[in-house]
Amino acid sequence: MKYYISLFILVILFSACSKSPDVVFTNMPNTLLEESPVNELPNWNDEDYAKALSSFINSCKTKKSQKIYADLCTKAEDTVDPKLFFTQEFKAYKIISDDEENLGLLTGYYEASLKGSLTKKDPYLYPVYEQPEDLIEVDLSSIYPELKNYRLRGRVNGSKLVPYYIRSETNDKPLDAKIICYVDSKIDLFFLEVQGSGRVMLDNGEEIYLGFANQNGHRYRSIGRYLVNKGEIELKDVSLQTIKAWLLKNPSRVDEVLNYNKSMVFFKKSKTAASGSLGLELTPNRSIAVDRRYIPLGTMLYLNSKIDEKNISRLVIAQDTGGAIKGAVRADMFLGFGDEAMNTAGKLKSELKLWVFMPKNN
Repeated sequence: MKYYISLFILVILFSACSKSPDVVFTNMPNTLLEESPVNELPNWNDEDYAKALSSFINSCKTKKSQKIYADLCTKAEDTVDPKLFFTQEFKAYKIISDDEENLGLLTGYYEASLKGSLTKKDPYLYPVYEQPEDLIEVDLSSIYPELKNYRLRGRVNGSKLVPYYIRSETNDKPLDAKIICYVDSKIDLFFLEVQGSGRVMLDNGEEIYLGFANQNGHRYRSIGRYLVNKGEIELKDVSLQTIKAWLLKNPSRVDEVLNYNKSMVFFKKSKTAASGSLGLELTPNRSIAVDRRYIPLGTMLYLNSKIDEKNISRLVIAQDTGGAIKGAVRADMFLGFGDEAMNTAGKLKSELKLWVFMPKNN
């Protein structure tokens, strides 16, 4: 059986200590895979194949999905039997963690909702910035091809490129950036950055959508982990809800905790609801954020995990990324907009199994 040789050169790695061969695709050089029959995937027969097909067709609007799945994008539009399409046209490969102790992790995110104003006035005091004018982004891949997934960000100071401002340096000093609006909560603004997109209901009755524009170049650091290390919250109790409750109860320490995360996210106005790094509007429960060092954007996957103690297994699309999403068996599921999505996302931390779907060549 042949594969799309131009895209996927299959390499079988044998080792005396290996339990079974590991499959590596050239566009997934860091990812170890083991072939799994599609029909034997957990709860495969319970999938809503029609919804999965619709999500796949939508992702095929992008060049990244088209590059991976080629003529399957066209075939999908003419499919009358979605289940047959997935079982006959694809092969599934289980993603193997390079850390035997890492069982995989599923978390969730949502489209944040804030209150704001186009002008600065009490209580709307906290600016939502566009990408700063003095933020420099350097693509190193032309010199170091192995760094194609990395970007160097900073600012020019004299004749040197230096790290861009961190969060604590912006508390009292405005950035060289346009301000989209002002919001009434520094805490909610922080969580907007974590989510990467959201909506702001303005005091004039207008609603605006915000999407990710860029980031200041500093690595994301978890304030939940910071509070655990300080003995403020038990590790087992960490969630968006418990972190926010702690911050509201300790207003004098809000800056201390938020500043622990030096990373800052900048936004742009969007015409649609939440969209991801792939450039598409995200589909609740079908769009996930991944670590693209291991999983290319536009890839279709099958996940098995739990949400609210209920087993879930479904086809999803890698359509987004995030600073906290690190590792091969790691996904952050977009859960939608509203209080229910926020509450579910804030508590979601479940073991995860992932399979990548790659095309067969008939």
